[in-house]
Amino acid sequence: MRAPGGALLVAALEAQGGTRVFCVPGESYLPVLDALHDSPIETVVCRQEGGAAMMAEADGKLTGRPGLCFVTRGPGATNAASGIHVAAHDQTPMILFVGQVPTGFRGRGAFQEVDYDRFFGGMAKAVFEARTADELPGLVEKAYRIAMDAAPGPVVVALPEDTLSSLGEAEIAPRVEPRPIRADPEAMEELWSLLAEASRPIVLLGGPRWTDGAIRDLQLFAEGWHLPVACSFRRQGLFPNDHPNYAGDLGIGPNPKLKERIANADLVIAVGARLGEMPSQGYTLFAVPEPRQRLVHVLADSSELGRVYRPTLAIHAGPASFARKAMQLQAPATVAWAGAAEEVHADYRAWSTPEREGRLPEGCVDPFAVMAILGDALPQDAIMTNGAGNYAGWLHRYHRFHGRTTQLAPTSGSMGYGLPAAIAAKLRYPDRTVVCFAGDGCFQMTGQEFASAVQARAPVLVLVFDNAQYGTIRMHQERKYPGRRWATALTNPDFAALAESLGGFGRRVESTEALAPALKEALASGRPALLHLKIDPDRISTTARLPLSPRPAA
Repeated sequence: MRAPGGALLVAALEAQGGTRVFCVPGESYLPVLDALHDSPIETVVCRQEGGAAMMAEADGKLTGRPGLCFVTRGPGATNAASGIHVAAHDQTPMILFVGQVPTGFRGRGAFQEVDYDRFFGGMAKAVFEARTADELPGLVEKAYRIAMDAAPGPVVVALPEDTLSSLGEAEIAPRVEPRPIRADPEAMEELWSLLAEASRPIVLLGGPRWTDGAIRDLQLFAEGWHLPVACSFRRQGLFPNDHPNYAGDLGIGPNPKLKERIANADLVIAVGARLGEMPSQGYTLFAVPEPRQRLVHVLADSSELGRVYRPTLAIHAGPASFARKAMQLQAPATVAWAGAAEEVHADYRAWSTPEREGRLPEGCVDPFAVMAILGDALPQDAIMTNGAGNYAGWLHRYHRFHGRTTQLAPTSGSMGYGLPAAIAAKLRYPDRTVVCFAGDGCFQMTGQEFASAVQARAPVLVLVFDNAQYGTIRMHQERKYPGRRWATALTNPDFAALAESLGGFGRRVESTEALAPALKEALASGRPALLHLKIDPDRISTTARLPLSPRPAA
């Protein structure tokens, strides 16, 4: 194919099955925008590059193929870095295409010039820069392959202006698929032996590369062996939360009974979960480098096996291959831990059932009641998104997820993720209900993307929990410097009026009783909708109120 570089690039994306790109337009990649004009690939116009990159990351998380983002050079690239950071920590396939100064200007400190290899090198799996138009289709194919291979992640491709505008000639590579990583049969035999010797086993799920079929196979494995199954931080959709073997999630502030059970387990089978700081409770639940429990660690990335923990058994495999082989392991007629799964699930049910707050300040909504109302109103396949903040604790603790694509949340703890992720989810699944949880501070990180939702006709529902502060930081501040509140208070806008001004639906909800009718009205509006919920600022988390109890003396 002979064409300008921009057209070659778009043709390569089409061949790879690309259906949607998220972008903030820039003069540095105008030839790509011109080629997209005549392409079946949908172009979603965003308001800030961080939001565009988070939308692409969420799209990659939902589809298993790279989410696509285009931004301009310099400030556009640095803004997009927040989305790259999310993709790196969440192991999400994603490709960020970044404009670059003309090849002849490189190294001179040209207008908005950035050395992307140095800037993104610590976050991205690979960083490429095109030298000629001929190279562009090959770089697209290579970026797809790397983004999906082993542990998925983000790839950055820099596009000098002259490579996009000049003529090139190249073959368009066919669609690439992620390389399957199959579990070794001998390792599975050793797993059978470890299970036969165990008395207190538990399974922990996390990470990428899951499929619906893999989850069904894992479910059969858990049922056959009567195993309790927990999910890692913000991966709660990997096992049906109403399943009798489900034990809950191992994230921030987990169920103390679950934490105790994992601490006392004699065998932990971690499938896909890297067991980082959050699920390991600050690397204390699993001792480094030698866990107290026997650890079977199943990861698609061989370089991660043994890097932090020395497992009893390391299995290099993707979750689909492992789950299929595990499901085929012959379970004995009885197991030493019979009844443990049902007991753990009962603990989870008790922990995840909200009880209403007592007295509330006037004009405030009870966040515990919010979860009960949502549980009654939302379909099981609703997609729930959030960014970072204590408000997310209500969603993680009390919402019961029912599928791999029902949760979009950043394990990196990035504020502002919820709204962009919700937009990407609604565009990918237009017939499903998509609800974004956001704190007042979190929403204002990317709230301008509400206008992107209106323009893209993506009727998401946003719940803004407004406690007039950066609540998580306020909590930590009170713990470390009691009575010295500083730099955490927020003076907020009328979020409902803001939503209306942008062309959406907005309602300010000032009592718990007003929530259910407002929710019904918002979901029926057919527009991007926002409910502004005022929350008691002293209700700082699901388990604590301000002022916090004084810490015991050392």
